[in-house]
Amino acid sequence: MSESIQPSTPEGAATAVAETILEMRSITKTFPGVMALKDVSLDVRPGEIHAICGENGAGKSTLMKVLSGVYPHGTYEGEIVFEGTPVQFRGIRDSEHHGIVIIHQELALSPYLSIAENIFLGNERSTRGVIDWNKTNSDAAKLLAEVGLSESPDTKIYDIGVGKQQLVEIAKAMAKRVKLLILDEPTAALNDEDSAKLLTLIQSLRERGITSIIISHKLNEILRVADRTTVIRDGQTIKTFDMRVETVTEEDLIRAMVGRSMDHRFPERTPNIGTEVLRIEDWTVHHPIQQERRVVDNASLYVRRGEVVGLAGLMGAGRTELAMSIFGRTYGTNISGKVFKDGQEVSTHTVGAAIDSGIAYATEDRKRYGLNLLTDIKRNIAAASLRKVSKYGVVDAGAESNVASKFRSDMNIKAPSVDVLTGNLSGGNQQKVVLSKWIFTDADVLILDEPTRGIDVGAKYEIYTIINSLAAAGKAIIMISSELPELLGMCDRIYAISEGRVTGEVPREQATQENLMRYMTMVSDDKEVTR
Repeated sequence: MSESIQPSTPEGAATAVAETILEMRSITKTFPGVMALKDVSLDVRPGEIHAICGENGAGKSTLMKVLSGVYPHGTYEGEIVFEGTPVQFRGIRDSEHHGIVIIHQELALSPYLSIAENIFLGNERSTRGVIDWNKTNSDAAKLLAEVGLSESPDTKIYDIGVGKQQLVEIAKAMAKRVKLLILDEPTAALNDEDSAKLLTLIQSLRERGITSIIISHKLNEILRVADRTTVIRDGQTIKTFDMRVETVTEEDLIRAMVGRSMDHRFPERTPNIGTEVLRIEDWTVHHPIQQERRVVDNASLYVRRGEVVGLAGLMGAGRTELAMSIFGRTYGTNISGKVFKDGQEVSTHTVGAAIDSGIAYATEDRKRYGLNLLTDIKRNIAAASLRKVSKYGVVDAGAESNVASKFRSDMNIKAPSVDVLTGNLSGGNQQKVVLSKWIFTDADVLILDEPTRGIDVGAKYEIYTIINSLAAAGKAIIMISSELPELLGMCDRIYAISEGRVTGEVPREQATQENLMRYMTMVSDDKEVTR
């Protein structure tokens, strides 16, 4: 659909034109008791990819919500100038009318509507109030081709993966004649292949003259695609790097983000490994809908006290399915196999039984399954262990608050009090609340599924320190991560999983990205497990 893209500048504008398409001048935004932004200024040039990075809670998303009208004019101080004209957006429709479109980390697609319906939702192709479905589907097909999707426009959103959903969001933005595209953590939930496709598309949009602002914690991706990068720390602008004229490294960005050098990404640890605490034998799980399909296939593993054991695998390998099925059988059907705790077979048929057996599971999706974002910190921390803060079946509010306050202090949860809504916390602090909840259960085994997903390097270091302290206290840790350097930096042993099977068990001293990847990509006719 050629008319859907209106380049704001000619091709090559990123290098040929120096004037700005956007200026945000001295933006200050406060919430009750918190100054989120303090005198922040930002300029973006036509046709460039401008990255914004900073620690969780630095103010990146808040700044973009000010720009897009989510926080309307009058709720902040400062001035926004777009294409040389001061603008005052009172809502998202105002900013979109000017060609500014934001794609949030939590995608705003309706799963039960088709791709075409989602692309033109609120921007319908209609005549006299009647939708022209032929034009809707035809225009959608052209947009899908432009973002590299071959799906039919009438495909339901729930039938495509998250990576393709991101591309649908971009097609939706292009339908609104986008001039400035804002992407908030666009690759946070994507695997490496889908991330690469998305970044390539963003680069192709630059060639068409579309300007992009990208917020990301993945510094390697910023170094790959950004023309300039602005670092925000504690609600203030620290520095803007011009990646086209200066050599910028991850260490340079980290130093600006956290205010110090981080020569060691992982805290030092001397393992003190004890006796076996958990053993899984011959564990098999079938898909909840396609019940003939095995998603976990005869898997066996063990973990000892004081040990951090990693689970490595490609997207869809069965890591999360294995963890969830062990923890209360919260995933799958026709589950078979045995669970041994301290040498004795135990039942984990329900979440309560798993908790009673000393097993805890911190989900990869903290916002959907790990936390109640609409309630406060103290209620979330106590949620899995209400008996500990109750008398005669009634929650003791004082005890609940005292427990949460101790975790807030010990875990360095950045919040004025434990009465703050969990949904108002940064991603890193939300993750600390999740860990606090499961540590409070006093579990002997903690299964941590992507514990650092979507958080910055400084917050990651704090999470790593917490994991090490748990291991030092004799807890057994099973750590699932899509980042191989993270597993290599944190784990004493690593199991590789491919197509639901454990294909390799690698001790720390022998673990490299290359040999882990070899085990992670073993095909189904290779039955031998390598040790």
